[in-house]
Amino acid sequence: MIYPKIALAQSIIEICHAKGIQHIVIAPGSRNAPLTIGFTANPYFTCYSIADERCAAFFAMGIAQQIGKPVVVVCTSGSAILNFYPAVAEAFYSMIPLVIISADRPKAMVDIGDGQTIRQENVLANHTHFNANLTEVASEENDFLINEAFNKAFSKLGPTHINAPFEEPLYETISVPSVDTMISTFGKVYKTIPFEDIIASTNIWNTARKKLVLVGTFAPNELDVSIINHLANDPSVLVMTETTSNLHHESFLNNIDSIITPFSKENFHDFQPDIVLTFGGMIVSKRIKVFLRSYSPTHHWHVDRQRAYNTFGSLTYHFEVNPNDFFNQFLPYTKYIQSNYHDLGLRIKALRKERHATYMAGLPFCDFKAFEQIVHHLPENLLLQVGNSSSIRYLQLFDLPKSVEVYCNRGTSGIDGSTSTAIGAALASEKDTLLITGDVSFFYDSNALWNNYIPKNFKIIVINNGGGGIFRILPGHEENETFHTYFETAHCLTAEQLAIMYRFGYRKASTIETLKKELNAFFEEKEVPQILEVFTPTYENDKLLKEYFRKLV
Repeated sequence: MIYPKIALAQSIIEICHAKGIQHIVIAPGSRNAPLTIGFTANPYFTCYSIADERCAAFFAMGIAQQIGKPVVVVCTSGSAILNFYPAVAEAFYSMIPLVIISADRPKAMVDIGDGQTIRQENVLANHTHFNANLTEVASEENDFLINEAFNKAFSKLGPTHINAPFEEPLYETISVPSVDTMISTFGKVYKTIPFEDIIASTNIWNTARKKLVLVGTFAPNELDVSIINHLANDPSVLVMTETTSNLHHESFLNNIDSIITPFSKENFHDFQPDIVLTFGGMIVSKRIKVFLRSYSPTHHWHVDRQRAYNTFGSLTYHFEVNPNDFFNQFLPYTKYIQSNYHDLGLRIKALRKERHATYMAGLPFCDFKAFEQIVHHLPENLLLQVGNSSSIRYLQLFDLPKSVEVYCNRGTSGIDGSTSTAIGAALASEKDTLLITGDVSFFYDSNALWNNYIPKNFKIIVINNGGGGIFRILPGHEENETFHTYFETAHCLTAEQLAIMYRFGYRKASTIETLKKELNAFFEEKEVPQILEVFTPTYENDKLLKEYFRKLV
């Protein structure tokens, strides 16, 4: 086998191997040549070459999202690592394990005018759990730092950074490794709740008549069915979920914005919970955040083994375990009590569902109508990746098939890497994968298609309304040049030539009839990746969506 001659690179590669890190995403360059040579020469590693560093990092994050283990992404020296930062921040807030390895010039070469050199040490520190600033010579101290970077990515479920300085020559190889690398084991991450905390919390729970369980971003099939049924049958509990929660029960309220947007002050008061219990990641709905900040619960408990955000300004306790372990410890000490809170939620849900169907039946072609048809045509057992801004918000208004698994980059809610993430996820999962995204997000991340690993069963639906349609929904919208140019980003671009360049099949639709027809053919095609571009009217979408919420009352 071939090894890089530089001993430090040997140590990094050997520790990756020992830790069971298989997926290595490499952004091509020269300073990282020792790592590239070592990783690609070892058949244990699965290596990918992604030219655009921003895309490379999001692609790696998509793989890590699906396998639940750290993925390595490697770059050369200089500004390359800065292009990783958007994905690093997303991985930090979405709790996805990612290990960044940046090649660097020797420390003596920094800030003396040498080319492709910046201050790389700790450059990602604000959004990483550990930063290993290595020295040039392989050593036990370096080995400790490398091990710790992988251990922290695993235990903290987030990104870490290894900065490795390499001196030239960079391309020399040897046939036998020259270092004896020190390997440490992963630390224990399992926790339990102290028994006294269980008793204290259940005493509060068992006397509260209005308990709201709010679920954010959550991986599919993570919660026991027995727990789901227990919560669904408690008359004092309402469970509110989102599309990204991946939790389903007929009594759960899974269209939050449709439920609470039409509320009067009296409705909000009746709905105000005594206890809010949250688990999962970021919440999409802005309206539920405003509601719980304005009508604060007496208690807000968050369940997560890593972190608890005081999103509503009322956090009172953090249970530092995963939700399954929490409920299996907690629920045996709880009891059902008389309450009409659960029934209140079901009555509202039934009313909203009836009004929703009536409104949709008479709705002309627009963004909203397009999403209705897309949801209606979704096949079973689909991996659904969703772009940010309007796309994820429209999907929140519909009931998706239970077998569809939904993911969205809600850590930072940015539009910058949705396509790259989706491609990485599709590759890792091997499932039929669909990305639904807006036009601005799609064009912004178009380099994601510059990728030799796109599966044939990967598909993209682009909702093209001629700009950032979400800004027409937000307060401050005015029809003037400033709005069109600097907020909405108005454009006349289409995805057709990109599809041709990157060898995607291409379809388009601009009416309800053509959309129905194209969706059927789009999902049946299995030979090449597909893009379906749906053109909707720029100036009608916001009015029709706002009217929808008025008609729900």
